[in-house]
Amino acid sequence: MQEMTTSDSVRVLRAPPGTSSVPLVLDSPHSGQRYPADFGFACNFARLRRAEDTDIDDLYAEAPTFGATLICAEFPRSYLDPNRRVEDFDDTLLDAPWPHPLDPSPKTRTGIGLIWRVLDDLSPIYARRLNVAEVESRIARCHAPYWQAVTAAIEAAHAAHGRVVHLNCHSMPAEAGPLAWVPRGTRFPDVVLGDRDGSTCTPALTALLAAAFRDEGLSVAINDPYKGVELVKRFGRPATGRHSIQIEVNRRLYMNEDTRERNDSYPALKRTLTRVTARVAAFASDAAAF
Repeated sequence: MQEMTTSDSVRVLRAPPGTSSVPLVLDSPHSGQRYPADFGFACNFARLRRAEDTDIDDLYAEAPTFGATLICAEFPRSYLDPNRRVEDFDDTLLDAPWPHPLDPSPKTRTGIGLIWRVLDDLSPIYARRLNVAEVESRIARCHAPYWQAVTAAIEAAHAAHGRVVHLNCHSMPAEAGPLAWVPRGTRFPDVVLGDRDGSTCTPALTALLAAAFRDEGLSVAINDPYKGVELVKRFGRPATGRHSIQIEVNRRLYMNEDTRERNDSYPALKRTLTRVTARVAAFASDAAAF
């Protein structure tokens, strides 16, 4: 496959030479593991890593062989979350007033907005206040190039084919923790699909993905408890031929959540996700499906 790094923060994998492109774009916004030197966190590093969707980029790495484009964040979600608006920021992190518009969401008020304030156990990430310049730098170096890469891939596919399917790829913990909006200890299914209650893609795409995962023997929920956040919301405009859906895969299927190490089932899950992606690529290629 062809790999192109658009910046130190973003990796783009395209179809290899000789492979016809299909109108399918995948993005993995939370799998980055390059922790910048200027992060300045004061918490336990192993605990900080629990914010990652570790290895999701690798689990979907075969997508370009079907003609799709895969975009991966290289920076960690806890440093900056590209699945948030730049206005979705907690200014209590700062040592001075924020000179830009603010519109914090409920998640930001709990500590997990554009820049995380707390870990999944509600303990603080920083023992200091951030300054305005370093937050502006994170936005410029991480958020802006990531959104530019996803936007460019989606618009290029749409221009070439008149439609595009966008898979926003994530992993979720095996059970709800203190930050969840469902009761703590709730055990999640194998896969959760989020189309924001049917608003971000054709129902045929949601049905196809649900059937594909169930055919692989996995349990599937739809919009419960994850409906999709900013990337799906922004790019999912089915009336204009842009179909976006979030996929959450349960981490117990492929890792030890404490150590982030791959478990023995990792290769089988990667093969499963490759088969599911192939089905979506075939769907995206079929104009009659829309």
